[in-house]
Amino acid sequence: MAEKVFALLCPITKETSMNKVSFTKILIIDDEPDMIRAIRLTINVQEPSWKVLEADSGDKGLLLIDTEKPDLVLLDLRMPGMSGFEVLRDIRRFSTVPVIIVTVDNDELQEVKALEEGADDFISKPFGNLELMAHIRSVLRRASGYSLTEKRSMHVGDLVINFAEHSVIKGNNLIPLTSTEFSLLELLAENIGQVIPFEVLLGRIWGHNALENRNYLKVYIRKLRVKLEDDPSNPEYIFTVNSLGYKMADRSPE
Repeated sequence: MAEKVFALLCPITKETSMNKVSFTKILIIDDEPDMIRAIRLTINVQEPSWKVLEADSGDKGLLLIDTEKPDLVLLDLRMPGMSGFEVLRDIRRFSTVPVIIVTVDNDELQEVKALEEGADDFISKPFGNLELMAHIRSVLRRASGYSLTEKRSMHVGDLVINFAEHSVIKGNNLIPLTSTEFSLLELLAENIGQVIPFEVLLGRIWGHNALENRNYLKVYIRKLRVKLEDDPSNPEYIFTVNSLGYKMADRSPE
């Protein structure tokens, strides 16, 4: 009965019933059986077609990422053996799979550290079922590569940004970007030459609950500059505009 009521309150939208979503695999890495069970139930009720994978340790989770290729990982920070941060660092050595950190640590410094290590999002326990699914769907949308522009690709200086393939090439080198990094770059590129306020970037990428946390942006802008700029301390592509926001320079090849 509770599951029926929950399903009525949280109907599957057109957006989440797209072909991409119907084959979605979610991996939960958490040492707490009750937490795994609660998350699995939430996902099964709202998205019955999704496959939920489970691992109660970092080692098992890394193996499943390698063998099952999940679309998204829910990773607990506090686990015996390998900590969540260690697992996250290992994930980023071989995969760009989106990772949402799930933890009891409601600490801004922990959030920033997780983002710097390569996490795509962060949610603190306890959380509601609706909140969890909103985070999952938001990150999956970013990872799916659905672009807001009709352009398939664009050139910006030495960069070739391919929206359809969700890729960036600089010179002859493919630049590996996580889904969140690409989504931020995409938003800047679609509005090239224009200043996008901090609040707009935060709202579009992380949702309205993150509007006050500019550290999210600082972390990811820094990560983009390290990957895209010849000299990240003297950027040619992504600029900070006073206290207003960020913009991408129009450096079309001559």
